[in-house]
Amino acid sequence: MKKLLITEKPSVAMEFSRALKLNTKRYDGYLESENWIITWCVGHLVTMSYPDKYDERLKFWRLDTLPFIPNDWKYEVIPAVEKQFNIVKGLLQREDIEEIYNAGDSGREGEYIQRLVFMMAKPNPNAKMKRVWIDSQTQEEIQRGIKEAKDAGCYDSLSDSAYLRAKEDYLIGINFSRLLSITQGRNLAKQINEDKASISVGRVMTCVLGMIVSKELEIRNFVKTKYYKIIGKFGDSSNFFKAEWKVNENSKVYEKPCLYNETGFKNEKDAKEFILSLEGKQAKISELKKSKQKENPPLLFNLAEIQNECSRKFKIKPDETLDAIQNLYEKKLLTYPRTDARVLSTAVAKEIKKNLNGIAKGYKDEEIQDYIKKMVEEKYPTDNLAKTKYVDDKKITDHYAIIPTGQGYENYEKLPQLQKQIYKIVVERFLAIFYPPAEFNKVNVTVQIENETFYASGKVCTKQGYREILKKEEGQNVKNKTIGEASLGDPKNSQNVNQQNNNKSEKNDDTDTNIEILNTLRKGQDVQIRKFELKEAETSPPSRYNAGGLILAMENAGKLIEDEKLREQIKGAGIGTSATRGEIIKKLERIKYIQINNKTNIVTPTQKGEIIYEIVLKTMPDMLNPKLTASWEKGLDMVAKSQIKSDEFMVKLEKYINSKFEKLVLKI
Repeated sequence: MKKLLITEKPSVAMEFSRALKLNTKRYDGYLESENWIITWCVGHLVTMSYPDKYDERLKFWRLDTLPFIPNDWKYEVIPAVEKQFNIVKGLLQREDIEEIYNAGDSGREGEYIQRLVFMMAKPNPNAKMKRVWIDSQTQEEIQRGIKEAKDAGCYDSLSDSAYLRAKEDYLIGINFSRLLSITQGRNLAKQINEDKASISVGRVMTCVLGMIVSKELEIRNFVKTKYYKIIGKFGDSSNFFKAEWKVNENSKVYEKPCLYNETGFKNEKDAKEFILSLEGKQAKISELKKSKQKENPPLLFNLAEIQNECSRKFKIKPDETLDAIQNLYEKKLLTYPRTDARVLSTAVAKEIKKNLNGIAKGYKDEEIQDYIKKMVEEKYPTDNLAKTKYVDDKKITDHYAIIPTGQGYENYEKLPQLQKQIYKIVVERFLAIFYPPAEFNKVNVTVQIENETFYASGKVCTKQGYREILKKEEGQNVKNKTIGEASLGDPKNSQNVNQQNNNKSEKNDDTDTNIEILNTLRKGQDVQIRKFELKEAETSPPSRYNAGGLILAMENAGKLIEDEKLREQIKGAGIGTSATRGEIIKKLERIKYIQINNKTNIVTPTQKGEIIYEIVLKTMPDMLNPKLTASWEKGLDMVAKSQIKSDEFMVKLEKYINSKFEKLVLKI
């Protein structure tokens, strides 16, 4: 009797064979040893059938055939991979198979790919079905995954969620794409100067398009506004500092119409008159606070964070980052990439020295070796990680954060340069969590001139801590050197103007206050007024998304929901999943609804994308709202966690589609 193991692709099958130390013989589409058979899928082997497979008449797009909601779902083998399906099917049905190990990708989509195969292939009913769930492709992890493989039934709720996700995308995509194409396609074709045009909408895709177009319209409709700020220069000719005026309740202009905001005037005349009213007055340090601050290293990477980082640093698209991270995973260098978690599990934290020792011995990067050497010399603790914010079992669903395995270095030299750079970024973020916090001395100064208040603050880094690793790009990785920075403004309100002023932001280059001078001041001290400067400021529009920033916006889309109760209810649910977000952006670009600048990675809508947005906005605006998409995603998550049943989710989905059609058809 034999055991059959099915992986997601041939290269992974080879890794399993090596990890299990099998003496296999290669056949067409599988490997076989004395006790094991290992075969593979090549992505999806089975897919959902189009409507015309249910009824030939449904090949034609007509209003009277909508909405299309089948009672019994049809699936079919994808013709291009039919040969491999038949190989897998034949192996699954062999009578000498006593155990079948599903070793597909350890996530919802991976579960779906394999379950479709099992559904269509009808495996040997006497064989036990098991699920292998691993976090990396190292030998130890593969061996653990096989040893601890659970009964496949333990993952039925995840499978249910996967099937429902596919059905939901299918029903919404086919029904509403057909409806809008029938009713609005001619209008679209006319606007884009084409003979005919179809409209493609989707549960996630349309919402993302809405985010991009909304941002573009906001930028386009933005009107710049000038306003005037007042900067005071205090001290003598050799020792002076700058502080920025801000209105307070005792100010002579408090709540007066001449103010643009709490730091500026609407017009130059009023600002100049205000300055004149301060001339000859006495200035005094009314408040001075010195404090010490600590700044901890950031959390580890999840997929969205690394996609954003790579978009920013290397100007590559999210799907390119995923491809690179996936390859690093398959080369045993990194842990599982499609994760939403930014922390580690308690179990992994206990074994983390293995990862560190592996990096120290195998990663021949001089800079990284210097960081590890310092960890050893300074005796940075590595065994109390479980007590930190970087370990939290409650924040982990399927997988923990992306970290280096400390293995796979036999594959490293053959990697493309970009993948080597991405790997180093992950290693640096990982090592940083073992470094101490950065430490700062901070000084906040308040200058009082009668009832008017000026603010200045300064901060100096006294110990770099983790910043030695992660702040290089800011020019702050100079060893044995103090880092200083100073700024104007009220330290009590560190929010930027973008948050204060209805999403308006300002540029501020008045950062030449000398931190050392602030340190010499004392409370109650009189200071000389050297002069007042009038600074013209200008609001600027919000920034466009770059591709990585869009991924983060999708992950955090729940935060965009205005209804506080609903926002809390779907907390943690974004638009799409870590495994699908990059593909969604790629599809929007492929169907020419958006364009991504190859040099800057900035995302903008096309003319066609904007027209589609307007059509959806007029007909079914809730499709553009993150509230709808995130709530559906939350429902899928609840199915996966067995909190609600599949039937309950499906009833709500069908009810939504039917009610939406009733309303839309009435409008036509």
